[in-house]
Amino acid sequence: MATDANGSPIDLRMLGKDDWDTWYDTLLRAFGGVPEAAEERELWRSLTESDRSIGAWDGDACVGTAGAFGFRLTVPGGASVPAAGVTMVGVAGTHRRRGVLTSMMRRQLDDIRSWGEPLALLTASEPAIYGRFGYGAATFQLRAEIDTARVRLSSLPAGTDAIRLRYAAPADALAACEEVYGRLVPSRPGMLARQPGWERVGLLDPESAREGASPLQCVLAERDGETVGHARYRVKPEWEFAGPEGVVSVEDLAALEPAADAALWRFLFGIDLTSKVTMKVRPVDDAWQYLVSDVRRCAPKVRDSLYVRPVEVGAALRARTYRAPVDVVFEVEDAFCPWNAGRWRLSGDTKGASCERTVDTADVALSVRELGAAYLGGVSLTALAAAGRVRELRRGALAEASLGFGSEVAPWLPHGF
Repeated sequence: MATDANGSPIDLRMLGKDDWDTWYDTLLRAFGGVPEAAEERELWRSLTESDRSIGAWDGDACVGTAGAFGFRLTVPGGASVPAAGVTMVGVAGTHRRRGVLTSMMRRQLDDIRSWGEPLALLTASEPAIYGRFGYGAATFQLRAEIDTARVRLSSLPAGTDAIRLRYAAPADALAACEEVYGRLVPSRPGMLARQPGWERVGLLDPESAREGASPLQCVLAERDGETVGHARYRVKPEWEFAGPEGVVSVEDLAALEPAADAALWRFLFGIDLTSKVTMKVRPVDDAWQYLVSDVRRCAPKVRDSLYVRPVEVGAALRARTYRAPVDVVFEVEDAFCPWNAGRWRLSGDTKGASCERTVDTADVALSVRELGAAYLGGVSLTALAAAGRVRELRRGALAEASLGFGSEVAPWLPHGF
């Protein structure tokens, strides 16, 4: 139980609409206290789901915040599964180490279970925090800084030259961009079906966040009059004594076919007065890596992105399909959500799966954190076993499960929440 300095309980309660400003200011202070632009603040106000958000109160003072968006997550096999997007988590510096975060996590997971959502998701500002609550890093994102003065696109897919590119105002092109995104969602685990209002996040463009770059720009890729891709980006003009050294910052790029993807990257590489293309949130198997002449000069880096936590193990494992046949009994450890603890028999293939409690002998032992990490197919159970985080109890079971859990494409979260 969370307590104040005198040992009295901290009050956890659902967020009231009149409390939003106080609640949100508490969150901003926890993240450094830098004010947000009015347009950004109002967007997050409109997206906040009050009945899925909680505040921790010490008298009249808000000392903790936590929210959960109602999302649908693509899982291996293409199904769109209800999931709680845990967000806006913060604790006042005056109330650290008093159990406030643990109390909010406890309340939140109980709520998510009552809502019938088998998965909880989050992006972690501090990854070390959330493992103890059962969240495992399930997707990763690629960052790169490409020296376009030295790196060229050495090969392009057939049909690239047939793609027509045209500039469009980001707001005017929004519907076309969202249609492309929506068609891509079922094809890659980790993507979120866009709920009403979320399309506006991609248009956020406060001057305070540009760091000297241009306002957001957009180019559409078209084939035979149909939009088949788009790129949203900014350009930061920079000049050295020897000439222009501008930077293109890619904010978002999506394409329905390889030719459109290549045409968009070729455009970004060739923007006048620039010599660098940067990106922060791309899938780790992004195709441009295999088009460039020198990937080393692209300085690729990988970091963690989406963390997944099975809230209901049976329902979560039934919701996805498996790349190869699997029939394995898992011994699951879950001290924080004890209803998940015990043995579960998973039987599945590319067509579907069942996962039920069993008294049969366990084949593989792991915690719910490792199950979350492997859930979307981007983290190998075999690799986790090599780190001592998964134990094989029946010879061959680990290889069987690891192969079944894999994904043809790398899971990816295109945007934060």
